[in-house]
Amino acid sequence: MIADIRTLVEVETPSSDLEAVAAGAAEVARLMRERLGAGPETIVIDGVTHLRLRFGDGPARVVLVNHQDTVWPHGTLNRLPFTAEDGVLRGPGVFDMLTGLVMSVHAAALVAQSGRPLEGLSILVTGDEEVGSITSRDLILTEAAEARAVYVMEAAADGALKVARKGVAMYQVTVHGRSSHAGLDPEKGINAGVGLGLLLPQIAALSDPQAGTTVTPTVLSGGTTTNTVPAEARVQVDSRAASRAEQERVDAAIRALPEPIPGATVTVTGGINRPVMPRAAAEELLAEARRVAAELGLAEPEAVEVGGASDGNFTGGAGIPTLDGLGAAGAGAHADHEHAIIAEIAPRTALLAGLISARL
Repeated sequence: MIADIRTLVEVETPSSDLEAVAAGAAEVARLMRERLGAGPETIVIDGVTHLRLRFGDGPARVVLVNHQDTVWPHGTLNRLPFTAEDGVLRGPGVFDMLTGLVMSVHAAALVAQSGRPLEGLSILVTGDEEVGSITSRDLILTEAAEARAVYVMEAAADGALKVARKGVAMYQVTVHGRSSHAGLDPEKGINAGVGLGLLLPQIAALSDPQAGTTVTPTVLSGGTTTNTVPAEARVQVDSRAASRAEQERVDAAIRALPEPIPGATVTVTGGINRPVMPRAAAEELLAEARRVAAELGLAEPEAVEVGGASDGNFTGGAGIPTLDGLGAAGAGAHADHEHAIIAEIAPRTALLAGLISARL
């Protein structure tokens, strides 16, 4: 398994490079053929490559959800190469979530080796999760529509299974003003940067800590030259909420932001990207995971509710039984210290195999 993980880590697949994502998908397909004796369908949507390996002719009863795109740009391997030392794996994407993907393939192989048919199992590997799953959302929901269980192979920072996730919304708020020469006639301009600055506290104030809602201005940009009154300024906004009502409250408030200064206008793009993954969607599968773990002599899995999102938001939000965080145990998603704990890989793969068997 470590060799397979290394193979995938060393094929860099930043989400923005569609050719690289396609190359990574080809390597995953090769791995599936080698380990499972079956090759996946390649599904290209708006240029993004996804894989689906479905066993049998009927609808999927168990769906393993993976992605093989990463946040890491080309060349990251030059400074953060793959290593397997001191009990941990390191390298770009090793934790989020290439170890989980390899676990999916090997867990399916374990089930097959036990003599149980894989009919009804589907393994999805998408190529745009890190940028919002824009092209893969419908594929995931269609594949899982009749599933008895969706297991999301995202990693777990402390090994705890994820039973609830906040919903996510992403916006770009743009202030439109009017340019003028900053030295000769600044009064003839409408300073979009000043306007945006006045809106930032209003945007941040939409957070509600008691309700678990965060609204965070993130990437700021605007202006053209140092001697020009900026005609445009913009901010990206990340919003997380634990209920649909809160998502809708924030959405309405952002779209109703006022004119910040005379003459300036405001436009808002984006919106709610992922629904809330409610705990109710995971409770039955969590109980089953604890039963399977006891049968295997493993420690009882802990459960956690998190603010980060995954493709489990789509299936759990649709009411499909969904358990998340079944991939690698480790830490450092999207950070230089990203790593997966080697000793956890085999038992977590065995647990996944048991869960697959219980629902097929």
